[in-house]
Amino acid sequence: MLISTRGRYALRVLTDLAEHQADGYIPLKEIARRQDISEKYLESIIKILVKSGLLAGLRGKGGGYQLNRPPEKITVGSILRLAEGGLSPVSCLEEGAPPCARANECRTLELWQGLDQVISDYLESKTVADLMRTGEPGNDYVI
Repeated sequence: MLISTRGRYALRVLTDLAEHQADGYIPLKEIARRQDISEKYLESIIKILVKSGLLAGLRGKGGGYQLNRPPEKITVGSILRLAEGGLSPVSCLEEGAPPCARANECRTLELWQGLDQVISDYLESKTVADLMRTGEPGNDYVI
């Protein structure tokens, strides 16, 4: 499984908004500048996040974006599923996938189901609030 820039940037955007939530609505231009992401690309990511209800947007002077929920209530798994369209390690486990004709004799199905569960459990155990924590050993990487 490979997380695309869309998924990684969605995490960065939500973390940025969480870190600056006291500032009210944050203009897209500010987020793009702080995160060094193209405004145009960021627009497509923000659109997904607003449509899902994670973000609220306000147009006009003083407008921008802000979180609709506390950072502690937004899981990394939910963000990545929105941005990536799913996180299943194999296509037969994707939501809405047609039943696999080989499922009854598939020797690897249980392996993929287990991996899928481990990935889901881990990503659902992490929140945007966890990503905001800095200064902890091992937390000095960039997404």
